[in-house]
Amino acid sequence: MTEELNFDVIILGGGPAGFSAGIYAARGNVKTAIIDISMMGGQPSNYLELENYPGFDIIGGYDLMEKFESHADKFGVEKFPMQEIQKVELSGEVKRIITKDKVYNAKTIIIATGAQPKKLNISGEKEFVGRGVSYCAVCDGAFYKEKTVAVVGGGNAAIEEAIYLTRFADKVYVIHRRDKLRADKIVQQRAFKNPKIEFIWDSVATEIQGTNNVEQLTIKNLKTNESSSILVDGVFPYIGFTPNTEMFNGQIQQNEQGFIVTDEYLNTSEKGVYAIGDVRTTPLRQVITAAADGAIAAVSAIKYLEEIESEVLV
Repeated sequence: MTEELNFDVIILGGGPAGFSAGIYAARGNVKTAIIDISMMGGQPSNYLELENYPGFDIIGGYDLMEKFESHADKFGVEKFPMQEIQKVELSGEVKRIITKDKVYNAKTIIIATGAQPKKLNISGEKEFVGRGVSYCAVCDGAFYKEKTVAVVGGGNAAIEEAIYLTRFADKVYVIHRRDKLRADKIVQQRAFKNPKIEFIWDSVATEIQGTNNVEQLTIKNLKTNESSSILVDGVFPYIGFTPNTEMFNGQIQQNEQGFIVTDEYLNTSEKGVYAIGDVRTTPLRQVITAAADGAIAAVSAIKYLEEIESEVLV
């Protein structure tokens, strides 16, 4: 028999947005749970260092998320990691999260499922994942000691990861489709000063080649239309993110890229459902904005719960 668990607020996703929402909801004296398809911590757990989270000059991503989790534990937020979610039902007064062996019911849902790195969608990318293609420099950088790697992208994530990779690799190519970076100026300055980094401008990656592992990357100059190849042992794509929203498609309003549309109170198009962090339309995707989203959504959810409770009493 399938076990059913009932909550006031269920948060889908255990990253900074999810934990922040959990803390604020639990402090509002409502029964709160966080459900995640993997381990708690979210993407920041893979970040080697964070320099822009207030209160810490510098802190490891895993260390920061441990503090978030400990704080949520203090207020009794229930946690359900590694859940195999089969279906999510967002409509109606009671929302349902159906997993392999449980059904989680809640009056409100806060979606904090985040986003995943975009793929280059070029020949060889899929074939060489784990054999030279990686989306996490912190996870795999140590495998490239004294080797040559390429980072594709020009934003903060790409340049910060390129700098990190110079701790191991002898040479790091940065391939960017424009003639200037999008990364913050301070990050750019560090990269330009690093002798191990070489920039390849106005170019895109078109093919990853090798036998058992990555050996070569073909690139195309967008201005001259000429193709060339560089010898590399690894390729790290950092070209943006795709929201983890497949389980919600067709149930709430999303933009063309799939990100969930919200208002200033983090309401979605479905009553009693909120979206926070990287999964929603937002001008900035950072740990601090995710945490702020969590606070706002939790307060909005508590007010919604109070409203429906008042309607019942009338």
